[in-house]
Amino acid sequence: MFNTWSFSLFMMAALVIAATPGPGIFYVAARTLSGGRDEGIASSFGTAIGGLVHVFAGALGVSAIILASAQLFGALKLVGAAYLVWLGIKTICESRMAIPEQGDSTGAVRAFRQGIVVEALNPKTAAFFLAFIPQFIEPAAGHAALQFAVLGLISVTLNTAGDIVVVFMASAARAGLVRKPHVIQRLRQGSGLIISGLGLSLALARRPGTP
Repeated sequence: MFNTWSFSLFMMAALVIAATPGPGIFYVAARTLSGGRDEGIASSFGTAIGGLVHVFAGALGVSAIILASAQLFGALKLVGAAYLVWLGIKTICESRMAIPEQGDSTGAVRAFRQGIVVEALNPKTAAFFLAFIPQFIEPAAGHAALQFAVLGLISVTLNTAGDIVVVFMASAARAGLVRKPHVIQRLRQGSGLIISGLGLSLALARRPGTP
């Protein structure tokens, strides 16, 4: 299905993108610093599911329709941005609450659900997949939608692996400070600010192709 040289280029590009700090990495790092390793891992898998939503939507052509419509793009962008800002404010408000004990699955389940929503409502993710993946599709091989889905799945898997590495790094940094409640409180407040900042950044995003 794939040309060897083209697929090799795709893998190299996808690996570089997965290792490059971006909004997704900052989001899962902030969730880890705020709620611990379990929440960070849950967030990573949640954003992966949200990413797959865009992959399959792109394969079906839905994402192209959204990006072509200023109204649809704007609506999705504002809903996603508002959700991120709300999550950030919520994290700040909960910063003085007791830290959940390790093994408490409630926070992880919530983080997983929120990760799905955050990524699924991010039109910039749709724009990325529609700009990046088609460059490596082989029209002569046919089944363009299937090629798009396979390459998208690989990309999401690599991005998630990169996110999990960041989660363990952030978790290790957090573990050294867990006995200092005031420092943890500041970390959770800072994490909330980062999440809200990502929301504001999304709100200012322009539709691809606009000046």
